[in-house]
Amino acid sequence: MSQYRKTDDAIARLTPEQFRVTQQNGTEYPGTGEYLHNKQPGIYVDIVSGEPLFASSDKYESGCGWPSFVKPLEPANVAELRDTTHGMVRTEVRSANGDSHLGHVFEDGPRDRGGLRYCINSASLRFVHRDDMATQGYGDYLDQVEDVK
Repeated sequence: MSQYRKTDDAIARLTPEQFRVTQQNGTEYPGTGEYLHNKQPGIYVDIVSGEPLFASSDKYESGCGWPSFVKPLEPANVAELRDTTHGMVRTEVRSANGDSHLGHVFEDGPRDRGGLRYCINSASLRFVHRDDMATQGYGDYLDQVEDVK
């Protein structure tokens, strides 16, 4: 199993927007994220640590302006923390090993798929296409990604 962690080199490679979102708990503007409309099969990993976070098969269009998922690909890789900033009580989502701010989880997702909406910033993610998963070390997750149609 790979060891996923935050390194100084990984932080140095981040764009200013990726740094602002993942390291300073920022939020991208709604509708602007690179992966909002991505419909390709694959997985989404933490831009900093590379830990697997979400599968394309669990992504759906929620209309909120950010990529939305019904559940994490690997629940142990996603930490949920109470967030009381901005005068609200929410649940923040962070990568467990990389400690990157990912977004928030809400209880207004599709009821038939568990009822959760993981609202995630594209800037905190790197997409790994299904065709590249095995060569990039994510072959164990191929069975959780839908076939190319």
